[in-house]
Amino acid sequence: MCGLTAFLALHDSSAWQHGESTSTEDLGQKVHDSLDLIRHRGPDARGTWLSSDCRVGLGHVRLSIIDLSPAGNQPFHDSEDNVHAVVNGELYDYDRIKDELSGEYDFKSKSDCEIVIALYKHYGESFLSHLRGEFALVLWDAKRQLFIAARDRYGIKSLYYTVIDGRLVVATEMKCFLSFGWSPEWNVTNIMEKGWLYGPQMYFKGVNRIGPGQYLVSHDFSTPWVRSYWDLDYPDKHHAYPRSEEETVARVRELLLESVQHRLRADVGVGVFLSGGLDSSAIAGMTAHVIRQGQSLGNDASGKLSNLSCFTVQFEKSSGLDESDVARRTAEWLGVDLQSVLLDEEAIASRLEDTVWHTETPIPDVNGMGRLALAEAAHAAGKRVVLTGEGSDEHFSGYADFIWRYVLEPDHSWASPDTMAELTEARKVALELIAKGFLGAIPEPSDAEASQILNESSVFPRMNALFQPPFQQWVYKYSHNRPEMSFAKSFTEKVPADVATKWHPLHSSQYQWTKSILVNYILRYLGDNIDMVYQIESRPPFLDHHLTEYVNKIPPSLKIKYCSATKTFREKHILREAMKPFVTEEVYNRTKQPYVGPTKYKKNGPVYKILETLVTEANVRALGFLEWPGVQEDFVRAFRDHDTLSFKNTLSVAQMVVLGKRFGVKTAEDPQRRVVAYEGTENAMLRSRL
Repeated sequence: MCGLTAFLALHDSSAWQHGESTSTEDLGQKVHDSLDLIRHRGPDARGTWLSSDCRVGLGHVRLSIIDLSPAGNQPFHDSEDNVHAVVNGELYDYDRIKDELSGEYDFKSKSDCEIVIALYKHYGESFLSHLRGEFALVLWDAKRQLFIAARDRYGIKSLYYTVIDGRLVVATEMKCFLSFGWSPEWNVTNIMEKGWLYGPQMYFKGVNRIGPGQYLVSHDFSTPWVRSYWDLDYPDKHHAYPRSEEETVARVRELLLESVQHRLRADVGVGVFLSGGLDSSAIAGMTAHVIRQGQSLGNDASGKLSNLSCFTVQFEKSSGLDESDVARRTAEWLGVDLQSVLLDEEAIASRLEDTVWHTETPIPDVNGMGRLALAEAAHAAGKRVVLTGEGSDEHFSGYADFIWRYVLEPDHSWASPDTMAELTEARKVALELIAKGFLGAIPEPSDAEASQILNESSVFPRMNALFQPPFQQWVYKYSHNRPEMSFAKSFTEKVPADVATKWHPLHSSQYQWTKSILVNYILRYLGDNIDMVYQIESRPPFLDHHLTEYVNKIPPSLKIKYCSATKTFREKHILREAMKPFVTEEVYNRTKQPYVGPTKYKKNGPVYKILETLVTEANVRALGFLEWPGVQEDFVRAFRDHDTLSFKNTLSVAQMVVLGKRFGVKTAEDPQRRVVAYEGTENAMLRSRL
């Protein structure tokens, strides 16, 4: 786990020409400055490489996980000094690949990441299909003048790019662009339409991200383009599933155990993030199981289960959201260590600004502050790797909205007369169940045509309802006015066709959720960028593509079970059965409870005070795109009436203010408006408090 920066002078740019502004010393300093902004990601080593003509540069900060020796430091170079690469992440099954390619490539380290150059030299651009794990990388082939920047299949690792003074700049985090002279501006339309939650464009103008399973490529310093090397797929809903339930349970169990075993490989300490839910409990249970079978827990080969440390968030009991008691009972049953991290109001408030700065994701809930606290606790306990449960709900159907998608039409792949007859009743029960859930009733679609293209999916309506701050009237002049249609058109041409004729509605919804909320919300706000603040490499076994490619073929009726006698749904049925040996009876039978933080706080408490400091008239006007009276009304209702949407709106505004201040973002304005300054704006290069 590391951080990277890279640049490429494009062919139509004069920036690479010899001169003071593009000297080796000057460019080297820019790279070093960018790495300073993400130095927390790699405290163990730093490396840079610039081509002799200063047209290409690579930078890397290293957190040592596999091969702790200097031989594993980056950038990596081949023996001919033609191919150079920097890699952030973890690549599994690397011993096998090294054995296969050792006859044609001279490996200089025991690092897993060194296989990138070897695979590239053997397979060319298709080398990405042979990588297994979570990664972001940049590779430069000087002989072919080929530049590649790629991201793992699920976007577990972030990777952004922009063009600054004629240079393509690629980095793990957007803040790295500041050292290259980037002057960020708000992409107001994309903020309002929430395009940054699903598309390549960010909420800053001119900044894009490489999507999951995609890579950016440039030949001969040409304008780069983005290609896909992998995507999710699902079976034809009209074809019968060829396996039995027992067979499927056994295979899911086998693949998950294999995934966990790969992710326990490390030369450092390994732990588990544990909640009261099935997913993280299953990870903890499988980890305990393989330790009993003789597998090492990272660098610990003692076989002692008491050395397996699990970390859980403990919300205040009065919130009604605390699951730490369930996690404690699971830990006791497994015989492992459990460390609870209290997340009270003070802890939430004190971590708010740093959570936004490091995740670069303005999501209106306090979950990220809880994740930051967990990472801090794991770091204090001497861990550098933590296994997590992200990705299970998206593949095994854990969210309440998936129940509605399941009953929307018959499941012909696992059909029976009983299920067909129950469908009408099941739809009524599903709607009532969802309406009583945490997210409430499914919002109405905003665009009938787009909804039809998406087969009535609730993904965009849910996303659109996350936060709705009051925008200035001038913002609407530049809106496309059909954000749900923009969401529908953000997918490749194949996807709408598959949604219309091939995929069951449950699968089409899983695809949309995975490509938007999972990658751009959950994995950013509750994943790598927040964990790495305290040098914790998070590894999600549920997002191993060997597992997911199998799980995506499983019929909807094996993922969700409806019981007509009790009029209840059992989400993640096949996963529950596969994980039954590894979890308590309590967890096995427990209904899905989303990991969410409180939204109701008292006036003049710590959360109120931090929001009061950030959400001022001056700071809101400095954003330029929001109406102060509406923001003020939301603030009042959030604490006076404990209105959930008003609190989320207020929190999202506060997060935008933090981004605006720390990135030094220009005020968005109508031509008629005057530019105003943020209160207490500081030098962007000095804003990280951690």
